[in-house]
Amino acid sequence: MSYFTEPKLEIKLGNDTLSQYDNIIAGCREIFRHKTHDYGTAWRVLRPKSLTDQIFIKAKRIKTIEEKGTQKVGDSIADEFKGIINYGIIALIQLELGEGLEENLPEAEALKLYDKKAGDTRHLMLEKNHDYGEAWRDMRDSSFTDMVMMKLMRLKQIEDNNGKTLISEGADSHYKDIINYSVFALIKWSEQKQNT
Repeated sequence: MSYFTEPKLEIKLGNDTLSQYDNIIAGCREIFRHKTHDYGTAWRVLRPKSLTDQIFIKAKRIKTIEEKGTQKVGDSIADEFKGIINYGIIALIQLELGEGLEENLPEAEALKLYDKKAGDTRHLMLEKNHDYGEAWRDMRDSSFTDMVMMKLMRLKQIEDNNGKTLISEGADSHYKDIINYSVFALIKWSEQKQNT
């Protein structure tokens, strides 16, 4: 059985992006809340590089399944995108707080931080959706995975440069883009599921 649960998605067809987006994030937040209850905030020990690598592992698995057309482990591609969203939000929290070593955050504080970072990422999505006219709706499914992989490659280079960039956006903007591409992939997956 998958460790991640399906969010209850009440998605209206017809480009109702904001409610679709909010439903996906609400489902991911519920997973985060349950894991925080079970494990506390053990993720506070993870350095940004480790979080980037964890997201990379999930994205690489998605790409491998897409290319092979089969899988042997139960977690679905949708489950992996949900994991990417939550690790992306955790990475944004870690960038703000710094490494916590063994500092365990109270559940209420962890959820407040989650909501803040999810809200910041949502705001970026709204701005980009305005400018790009929801171009993501015309992307092929595999392109979402490739965009996540490209953002991860950029993050790895930024991390290898000790966070310094000459002209490019910082790590936080790449994590936000990774989250948003993953949400878009889940929206399209949900719509496809409803149509079959």
